[in-house]
Amino acid sequence: MLAFDTIYQRYSKRLYCFVFRYIKQESDAEEIVQEVFLKIWEVRRKIDLNTSFNSFLFTIAYNTTISILRKRVNEKKYLDNLEIRQKINEADEIINEIHFKELTNQVNILLDRLTPRQKEVFLLSRKEGLTHEEISKKLNISANTVKNHLVSTLAFLRKHIDSGFAINLLFISLFL
Repeated sequence: MLAFDTIYQRYSKRLYCFVFRYIKQESDAEEIVQEVFLKIWEVRRKIDLNTSFNSFLFTIAYNTTISILRKRVNEKKYLDNLEIRQKINEADEIINEIHFKELTNQVNILLDRLTPRQKEVFLLSRKEGLTHEEISKKLNISANTVKNHLVSTLAFLRKHIDSGFAINLLFISLFL
């Protein structure tokens, strides 16, 4: 252990300066120096005493530094990609919200053109989620009449909704 402390005292500052030239951040350079000495400790029994310890030490430092730099580049790419995806998702949500509001407005305008009974049946079905039977009991009309009102209302809406929103009608009818 005394020999390791001596090696640490002898090389740590030079190693720090070497690593800092690449990393340019004190805390990261210190961390890499610690990691290099940890690797040296782990392979201490396998070190070939006939080779230059200085070269061995700085090769480990260089490889560790390059590895961390590569990792940073990959993390930055990942974070940049994540940020781009998040912005795209936010833009998509805004666009979807705008389309939803436009379609809702269009449906509300069209609902005002229905007969009062058709509108009432449609709203009870789609907004309140009542079944045909529940609507028929509530309005004192037959379940078949409820069905006919809904079929004619949906046909009317499909016919008059802008073509760009026709597919979205099914979606909107679930939430009205």
